[in-house]
Amino acid sequence: MPQEALIPLPGWRRKVYIVIFEADSRAGRAFDIALLIAVLLSMLTVMLESVSSIRQAHGQLLGVLDWFFTILFTIEYGLRLTCVHKPKRYATSFFGIIDLIAILPAYLALLFPEVRYLIDIRILRLLRMFRVLKLTRYLGEADELMQAMRSSRRKISVFLLTVLMLVVVLGTLMYVIEGEANGFTSIPTSIYWAIVTLTTVGFGDITPKTPLGQSVASFVMIIGYGIIAVPTGIVTAELTQAYRKKSEHTTRLCPHCFTEGHDDDARYCKHCGGELPRRGSDAELQGKPLPPP
Repeated sequence: MPQEALIPLPGWRRKVYIVIFEADSRAGRAFDIALLIAVLLSMLTVMLESVSSIRQAHGQLLGVLDWFFTILFTIEYGLRLTCVHKPKRYATSFFGIIDLIAILPAYLALLFPEVRYLIDIRILRLLRMFRVLKLTRYLGEADELMQAMRSSRRKISVFLLTVLMLVVVLGTLMYVIEGEANGFTSIPTSIYWAIVTLTTVGFGDITPKTPLGQSVASFVMIIGYGIIAVPTGIVTAELTQAYRKKSEHTTRLCPHCFTEGHDDDARYCKHCGGELPRRGSDAELQGKPLPPP
């Protein structure tokens, strides 16, 4: 990464960065809390608008409020892109994508009105609450869960492939045993029955009628209980390993790669090597320079 990319943004963009990204400063904390309240009010507006009686009585007001929040979040998203070193990197980061999809449905609704109720996807922005309230323990637990899922993805993939082959075999078998006369009109339909039965959902829209078919169904149900435990055991084992490697997390955010979890006294990002801003404080909003490297 070029050295100039490590220099903190100057002027007003630096102040905006401290307010928007640093939950440790007083102004940053107030901004994030206000943002969360706005997200909740925006979701409430969309929910109320979906109620026909309320929409008929206050539809115009709710529409105005909806666009007010949309424009507010659009401005906020634009400021986030403006005050970071690498706008494209932020736009493709986890929170960057969430911020984008939180405002997209409102604009897509101009072309496809049905899409507007997807605005409630803004609830994902409440994930920032963990940073705002300094719930670092929850951040650590979330990281451990994600690490366990990543570590177990190969085992789970093999497991799912095995289940897929099993339902194809069972579905084909039931198609041969029961036939179209008993509701198993095709192999895909029979595979659907096998999936529903194996996962113990049991809709009951298709049921075997012959004694042999019922025997196979009973066997599939018993297997289903054992299959449910397999992915749970895989993830639990990985969680146990992750817990042993547990480390403390903070809400410090790297302005270059947008990752968290840095130590309190860290000066450089452990992921990309970029220089970290000093711990957020109100003094920084006055343009106080960072300590020399």
